[in-house]
Amino acid sequence: MRTSEITRNTAETKISLKLNLDGTGKSQIDTGVGFLDHMLTLFAAHGKFDLTVICNGDTEVDDHHSVEDIGICLGQAFQAALGDKRGITRYGSFLLPMDEALILSAVDISGRSCLSYGLDIPTEKIGAFDTELVEEFFLGFTRNCPMSLHLRQLAGTNSHHIVEGAFKSVGRALKAAVALDGSNEIPSTKGVL
Repeated sequence: MRTSEITRNTAETKISLKLNLDGTGKSQIDTGVGFLDHMLTLFAAHGKFDLTVICNGDTEVDDHHSVEDIGICLGQAFQAALGDKRGITRYGSFLLPMDEALILSAVDISGRSCLSYGLDIPTEKIGAFDTELVEEFFLGFTRNCPMSLHLRQLAGTNSHHIVEGAFKSVGRALKAAVALDGSNEIPSTKGVL
């Protein structure tokens, strides 16, 4: 089974994360940031990843440390669970409509970190959640499981629909990229990812 467990303790956050790439989409999420809890639940459900995230962060300061550090831990968990990436499809993409919003996610688990972020979220907040933290989350994620992740908003003006569509779309694109193709080969002419 392709699983991993990550623990990260800093002066700002204490995080415990468990990931099963070959799960059913069940999750247990308690980050102290309600909106992020919901987005990670959607990410796990749409990617069919089993995911447990427990975070005790300094949210009395703001949510930035928790959101960024959870992105870091999730990236580390994917990296550990993928191992040498033998037999994965490597590429995945998904075009997701979320009411009036239309979000494209495309992934290459290349071993090189690149986030091409094309979301134009019109509000600074969704409830109490700072929308600028969406990019911080995905930066932490892609830097710690080096991949190219392209996120594009093709339509939409509702902030909640844009962000929700992004987390669902990335989950589905990643599920395609980490799927096993039955070859037991590393999908690169270089022989390493």
